[in-house]
Amino acid sequence: MHKRLRTAIVDGTLAPGEAVRDQELAQWLGVSRTPVREALLKLADAGLVEATPGRSTRIADIDHDAVRDAQAVVSAMHRLAVLTAVNRLTAADVRSMRQANQRFQAAIESADVDAALEADDALHGVLVEVAANKAVATVLDQFTPTIRRLERIRFASHAGLGSIDLHAQLIELCERGDASAAADVSDQTWHNLQPLLDTL
Repeated sequence: MHKRLRTAIVDGTLAPGEAVRDQELAQWLGVSRTPVREALLKLADAGLVEATPGRSTRIADIDHDAVRDAQAVVSAMHRLAVLTAVNRLTAADVRSMRQANQRFQAAIESADVDAALEADDALHGVLVEVAANKAVATVLDQFTPTIRRLERIRFASHAGLGSIDLHAQLIELCERGDASAAADVSDQTWHNLQPLLDTL
């Protein structure tokens, strides 16, 4: 339930500023109001929903400070995952990353934002999975959606093309076993949103 609502917020089905009611959401999703309320509380903790007692709940606007804070946390978690995973990667893992970047490039070039996000998740997800740090995975699950809404804008523009080369550099450094340099490139991939942040 939480993931379904979160996806609807990230992909714009539920738009920033839109008022939402648990009863209507429950009908839309075909569930009772209780799991919807629980999901909305979690989404509020992640900064995706604003809930004011006695007033309607609304989808949070894309907030500069919230995205900046989430970006810093997400970047740090991915850096830790890279540093942990590089020396554990198999040839199959590296191949999976390259295939994901190929899908990412095809998606960016065809302006398929959903496919680009899916491929981006797959590429970075290899490192997170190999790192096998449950705390990292939990933090990323909570805060990545906060920056994904802004990434949708980036990946829909030519600016997303820069991520293709950064991904290629990251993969090459991982294959070489250069964890420190790979972590630095990982940082760059997660700070590419700064120009968009500056426009908020």
